[in-house]
Amino acid sequence: MVRPSNSLIGALALVAAAFCVSPLPAQQPALRSAVPIDETRVVTLLDNVHPLARPEFDRGLAAPDTRLDRMMLLLKPSASRQKALDVLVEAQHDPRSPAFHRWLTPAAYAARFGATAADLARIEDWLRAHGFTIDEIPAGNRLILFSGTAARVSEAFHTEIHRYRIYGVDHLANSQDPQIPQALAATIEGIVSLHDFRRASDLRARRPLAARPQWDLYGAHYLFPADFAAIYDLNPLYSAGTTGSGASIAIVGRSNINLSDVTAFRATAELAANNPTVTLDGADPGLVEGDQDEATLDVEWSGAVAPAASVTLVPTASTAVTDGVDLSAQYIVNHALASVVSLSYGSCEQQMGATELAFYDSLWQQAASQGITALVASGDAGAAGCNLGSDSTGSVAAVNGLCSSPYSTCVGGTEFNEGSNPAQYWSQTNSPAQGSALGYIPEQVWNESGADGGFGLWASGGGISQVYPQPAWQQQVSGAGAANGLRAVPDVALTAASHDGYVMVENGTTWIVSGTSAAAPSFAAVMDLVVQSMGGGKQGNANATLYPLAASGNPVFHATQSGANSVPGVAGFHAGAATYNLATGLGSVDAALLVSGWSAASTPPPTLTLAAIKDPVAIPQGGFASIPLKAVTGGSFTGNVTLTLSGLPAGVSAAWSSNPIQPSAGAATLTLTAVPLARPAATLVTITAQGSGLTATQAVTLEVRPFRLRTRKAPILLPHPR
Repeated sequence: MVRPSNSLIGALALVAAAFCVSPLPAQQPALRSAVPIDETRVVTLLDNVHPLARPEFDRGLAAPDTRLDRMMLLLKPSASRQKALDVLVEAQHDPRSPAFHRWLTPAAYAARFGATAADLARIEDWLRAHGFTIDEIPAGNRLILFSGTAARVSEAFHTEIHRYRIYGVDHLANSQDPQIPQALAATIEGIVSLHDFRRASDLRARRPLAARPQWDLYGAHYLFPADFAAIYDLNPLYSAGTTGSGASIAIVGRSNINLSDVTAFRATAELAANNPTVTLDGADPGLVEGDQDEATLDVEWSGAVAPAASVTLVPTASTAVTDGVDLSAQYIVNHALASVVSLSYGSCEQQMGATELAFYDSLWQQAASQGITALVASGDAGAAGCNLGSDSTGSVAAVNGLCSSPYSTCVGGTEFNEGSNPAQYWSQTNSPAQGSALGYIPEQVWNESGADGGFGLWASGGGISQVYPQPAWQQQVSGAGAANGLRAVPDVALTAASHDGYVMVENGTTWIVSGTSAAAPSFAAVMDLVVQSMGGGKQGNANATLYPLAASGNPVFHATQSGANSVPGVAGFHAGAATYNLATGLGSVDAALLVSGWSAASTPPPTLTLAAIKDPVAIPQGGFASIPLKAVTGGSFTGNVTLTLSGLPAGVSAAWSSNPIQPSAGAATLTLTAVPLARPAATLVTITAQGSGLTATQAVTLEVRPFRLRTRKAPILLPHPR
């Protein structure tokens, strides 16, 4: 779980340790614990039973030979290594730090913060001794993927796998918290999941579009890529060549797609052909009903907002007790597959086990350390995050546990508020690219639930985490204090309402869809444009820059001023005058201003110092002294350094070997000369360096000393001894 922020100054030693520039070892000890494994001495991994695995739904033991494939064993570092990782990631996102944007590779992450080869071998041997097969150890050395049967899990982890029937649907889940040998407790966090309660897609039900007029039967508009570009100010970026070229987006998925749908979508929107790459993690899941909708939407719209970006879909099949979403997400991070990753699924914090939550916090922190920006949808059930948008009544206030980690950027939903004159914002005719939006449209909190004139719970997910403390960057903005020191979500938002739904093509048919499932990949593409604008360099955790931008008053954000995400059964949160609210976060963005503001916010401030000079400096009457000077510049310092000297006593003159000096050289020699009759005295003089709007000074004591004539004495001749 995330730890509170550390000060930069106090963290320098830990940052240095993470980059192997201190005497501290980069690796952990070979074995965290050399205590022999005693199967009778166990510890219980608490809070790892799904809340719906209840006795009233229990239908008995699963068959002993039930296959449980690709289970994920989450490993943990020592407390000191975790602290070093926390400090490193903070420094990587601080422009003032020497570690700024010095991203790790998965291999470097493994060497610093993963399990050692000895610990991995010990755990592998233990798993194999219980009849499991090892499928894979992902590159970060924080996971072991293994397979076996229900009987093997029961024998090794002391928990039974039961069958459950819940509201007419059959499920598989562990009935007790698992246990592990005490000797392995220092290195094992737990099994990510032992159940088949799947992550829910944050996609509102689609509806077909027979033709492409400006209006549908309900008076709403359809959102094409050209509309999105006009509303969120992308066209200046496109005109300047910022289209995502050289940048990359990875999509977390559970289904494959038809590439012909992407081709048709792009042709309709007059986008140049640019098919995504499909990278399989394991067997091809094929076209999975429901999940195909999600994967197709995410691929089409991330590629539409960043039309020249390289988009990769990783469709991963779920197994009996491991969600394909979790497998796909870890694959993307451990293979460093892209600079930006988008995930549009969710589970509320209350329904996720302790290990599931730790898995996503650990994974997104690893992503941040590697420079990967993670975007996750906030959910479509308003403040009732444990429900689906299609439910009629909410159960409890909750947030999406896949995006509540501070290392991910949580994307909520807004709704266009055209008022009584939509023609002010929409043209009566489509452009050749099917666009009709004239520019930015005012937004309110997305709420089409039964609490706001609609039906179900359809509204922007948002609220207060019950797991994570509030990061320092979130505390900077007004309105975030309503979270009472806990992590608040979402962070940002984009349109998500069916009022003006997104157009997509699937199975050859044009559809209208909505939900934060559309907002997340669209914002991921906006971040991809940021990556390109920064020379293709990865940007890591976007929150570390988004919140300071908002706190500075930069007009990047369209803060949501009205609406709430209350739904039937659960009171939500209202938007207002504050910079931040718990329904749409900081609001939506002006993409062109975001790109320009990002560059300024991510540029290290200029620095200028003078290296220490030996003090005092002595000059004899009629003599001279040479003083080597070193001007040290850093950050965004530009131009030359000009040197001046003040306070010289009478009879002493100064000359510079070069002035001004270039930062690349940074060195000059100051020669001080005293005339023969200069008055002997000690005087404080000041050397000043100026440049890039900065001034650095160094005070030096100058001692003029009396000239002493040295006389040579005649040698005394002694008689030679006889």
